[in-house]
Amino acid sequence: MEYNFDSIFPRYNGFDPRVPVWCVTPDVDRAIHRFFDTSPISPSGRYLALTQLHSEEKLPEPGETAEVVVIDLATGENRIVAETKGWDTQLGAQVQWGKYDTQLFFNDVDTREWRPFGVKMNIFSGERISLDGTIYMVSPDGRYALSPCLARIGATQPGYGVIVPAENVPKNQGLPDDDGIYITDTKSGKSRLLVSIKTIVETAVPSINMDEFENGTFYGFHVKWNPQGTRIMFVLRFLSAGKKYEPMLITMKPDGTDIRLAIPASEWAVKGGHHPNWYPDGEYILMNLKIDQKELRFVKARYDGSQYGVLVEGVTGSGHPTLHPNGTKILTDSYVDEMTAFSDGTTPIRLVDMRTAEVIDLIRIRTKPAYSGPKKELRVDPHPAWDPTFRYIVFNACPEGKRKVFIADISSFVD
Repeated sequence: MEYNFDSIFPRYNGFDPRVPVWCVTPDVDRAIHRFFDTSPISPSGRYLALTQLHSEEKLPEPGETAEVVVIDLATGENRIVAETKGWDTQLGAQVQWGKYDTQLFFNDVDTREWRPFGVKMNIFSGERISLDGTIYMVSPDGRYALSPCLARIGATQPGYGVIVPAENVPKNQGLPDDDGIYITDTKSGKSRLLVSIKTIVETAVPSINMDEFENGTFYGFHVKWNPQGTRIMFVLRFLSAGKKYEPMLITMKPDGTDIRLAIPASEWAVKGGHHPNWYPDGEYILMNLKIDQKELRFVKARYDGSQYGVLVEGVTGSGHPTLHPNGTKILTDSYVDEMTAFSDGTTPIRLVDMRTAEVIDLIRIRTKPAYSGPKKELRVDPHPAWDPTFRYIVFNACPEGKRKVFIADISSFVD
């Protein structure tokens, strides 16, 4: 779909961007799009789906309501299509599309039992189906949703699950056999534990050295389909008694078999790094890691941990990296405290040419909010995400200190 954004949305011109940038939420406050691994733009390219937070000045309380907002990119019209109590500050209500514009997914919470659940909604008819399980990432065909336990997820890092009273949060111990990756059939609504943390730790290849993990327990975190729907990645974190978490990266087939340790804690937790993501081919993983224990680099590994190494020599890693399907361009952002950021609360949207190691700061924009929260739960991460055509990107920012969502046309740099 071709857009005429200039007739609908205001331009962002700060710091002379290298590409056209528009604010698509000029009349919507406190809005964020989900994450860097799913497109907030619908499969047809017509609609943008967001979460409107309850507040930017305080952390959410159990039962507080956020809104699911859909913006028509052809007209600029925005409307609240649903309210939800199943959200948190970083990924909102996990609002995302299925295979069609008629499939919008997000989370909610039954406050009578404080039970999180997913919702599948048709934004045109208003039909809404409650699912037994929760939404973290929906499969490319829209048929299945994967999720960790969203009530437990805040045990290692707040901001990514749903808010329920502390007494309703299950606590893991040792190697839990009742927690892990959950899968929900979005047609029937039925959900089940696909594979437990206990099974993952005991059967992963190569084996996980349990001598490295004492006096603590394991929790699940990010879980992602590859673009083909043929493999899953799972961030598994060990939480020690001292409340320090140690991450590792697991992959497996969609039926929970062929469990592989792709990035062990000895590489990730010990050396430092963040934000794994699938390559477009669904075979390889891209992430930031300090292989030399000194500086972040963009690193590549196969799903089984083989072919592990630095992707672009001499280029500093940062933020939330994704790879364009042409296989040559890495898109990413930067945290305000990373060395790739500026010193005034602004950060870049970066494009890295893997062939030449050239780095272009496409956009510079403020991402330091007026209030970040006691543990940075209310920070603003851009989470740059491609649209379905890989011409546009969507990202979060706060040029005036308040959350807004932006679209940029970067086709001139990737075509």
